[in-house]
Amino acid sequence: MALTQVSSNKCAGGFQKVFEHDSTELKCKMKFAVYLPPKAETDKCPVMYWLSGLTCTEQNFITKAGSQLAAAEHGIIVVAPDTSPRGCNIEGEDESWDFGAGAGFYVDATQDPWKSNYRMYSYITEELPKLIIANFPTNPDRMSICGHSMGGHGALICALKNPGKYKAVSAFAPICNPIQCPWGQKAFSGYLGPDKSTWEPYDATVLAASYSGPQLDILIDQGRDDQFLSAGQLLPDNLISTCSEKKIPVVFRLQPGYDHSYFFIYSFMNDHIKHHAKYLNA
Repeated sequence: MALTQVSSNKCAGGFQKVFEHDSTELKCKMKFAVYLPPKAETDKCPVMYWLSGLTCTEQNFITKAGSQLAAAEHGIIVVAPDTSPRGCNIEGEDESWDFGAGAGFYVDATQDPWKSNYRMYSYITEELPKLIIANFPTNPDRMSICGHSMGGHGALICALKNPGKYKAVSAFAPICNPIQCPWGQKAFSGYLGPDKSTWEPYDATVLAASYSGPQLDILIDQGRDDQFLSAGQLLPDNLISTCSEKKIPVVFRLQPGYDHSYFFIYSFMNDHIKHHAKYLNA
C-alpha cells in the first residue's frame, strides 16, 4: 500500500509527518499524521493512536495538543488519522457538523448510502495498524489508543471490543454512552439504522458491562465547565458506575474550570502519554 508524504516538520527532535494513501476500507484517499520520535531513527517504537472529535481532521491534534515533546521523551510513535472518509460524494455528507464528513463516529455503517465508505471502525482497528506496521519502525505488539469526545468514544470502544489488542486506553471528555445521547442517537440512526440492538456494540458503557478480557486501566479527564457535559452528551457517570460494578479500573478526573477545547487537552496531554508509556514501555 503506497504512502505519499504530504508534509514533514522537525519537531521535538523527531519528525511530525502527514501521509496520504488510498484506503481499501473507506474507498477514498485518506490522510493521517504520524509523529516519529528521535528513538525511531535507531529502534522500533510502540505506537499510540489518537482519535479526534467531531469536525476535526488529522491537523487539529498535531497543531494544538502539544503531544510531541512527551512522545519524544517516552519514545512513542503517535498516529492521528482523520475522523471520516472524505470526498465520497454521498448526498448529505456535508450538511451537518455532527454527521457525515468529519463525524464518522468510528463505526462500520450498515445503512445506505453510508455503508460502502463509512467503515471507520475497521479502518482504525485493521487497515491503519497494518499500514503503520508495514511502513514505520514499530513494535507491532505494543499499541495503545486514546482520543477526545467522539474520538474518546472511539478509543474506548476499540479497546473494549478487542481485549488485549491495546496495552492502554485513555480519553478526554469522551462520549461514554452514545445510545443515550443526542449525538450518538443521530449518528447511530443514520449509520446503523433504527434497530437499537445494532447500536450497542459501539457503546462503551454497554461494552464495559460484558467486558471479560485482560485488565484495562482506563484514564479519563473531563472538564467540569464543558458545555457538552452539562448538555448530557457525554454521560461519564454511566460508564463509571458500570466499570465499578465490573471492577474495571478507571481513573476519572473532573478538572475544575476546563471546557471541551484543545486548551483542555493540551493541559493534561503529558499525563496521558505518561499513562500510555507505563504500559507500552513495560
